[in-house]
Amino acid sequence: MSKQYDEIKQKLRGSITPVITPFKANYDIDFEKQSELIEYQLANGTHAISVTGTSGEPSSMTIEERVQVMENAAKTINGRVPFAPGTGSTNHDETMYLTKKAQEMGADAAMVIVPYYNKPNQQALYKHFKTVADSVDIPIIVYNIPGRTAKNLEVETLAQLAKNCPNIIGVKESNKDFEHVNRVLLNCGRDFLLFSGIELLCYPMLAIGGAGSISATANVEPKKVAEMHDAWFAGDIEKAQNLHFELMRLNDVLFKDTNPAPVKAALGMMGKIEPVLRLPMDLPSDSIQEDIRKTLIDYKLI
Repeated sequence: MSKQYDEIKQKLRGSITPVITPFKANYDIDFEKQSELIEYQLANGTHAISVTGTSGEPSSMTIEERVQVMENAAKTINGRVPFAPGTGSTNHDETMYLTKKAQEMGADAAMVIVPYYNKPNQQALYKHFKTVADSVDIPIIVYNIPGRTAKNLEVETLAQLAKNCPNIIGVKESNKDFEHVNRVLLNCGRDFLLFSGIELLCYPMLAIGGAGSISATANVEPKKVAEMHDAWFAGDIEKAQNLHFELMRLNDVLFKDTNPAPVKAALGMMGKIEPVLRLPMDLPSDSIQEDIRKTLIDYKLI
């Protein structure tokens, strides 16, 4: 492995927040609010930033808008923490284009999702990811989220990619199958970066050698999510466990509806954004929003 990839593997650990994309009441992107959200993250100890992943509503944006969101984030972060935007799409050429753009703007890595809706077979997935990886020098984090894509990237496929593509350095596993994620490290190597995308598995994945999490909950409570990782890496297992269980109720309420609808509702209640999603997404029901409000009060977030 080149020194370039080895260095980012050492840096890209802990709580990587997948920052939401704030919209104005007229549905335009609110770049000023996006910068404020990133500053909120950095002030609360977040270890790295991602945008335009699932929490960022990328499928509701044009390709040009996705590039603008990535560029504004890169400018705001200004090298203070690693930056790993989501560059994947259901379209192969768009994925190539966005990943190259991420490299051009100096991102530390690119997160590339398993193409959604198409349901490619494993051979097709291998070819897709290998072609993208071979087209850039930027490190790649594969994003496996079968609940959204209707296709699981099998361990054997990922292991072949890790073996044949030096810049594929890790995976975000939004996969509730804990046997699967154990086998990722067994087959891809214990130094392969494993990030949890399932909130209730963020701590357990650290216990098997995970590198951290890319958790939507960190949009709302970045401090405690970052502290859980800090405690773990400092060897304070009891504190990390306590924070894991302390965050569980918040995790649960933020996934009572499809992400990022509850997160945006929560951030709206906290006064951080206009709680606006672009159709076909929308805010949760009134009853779920009331549950969110009560939980935020309990967590002293409002």
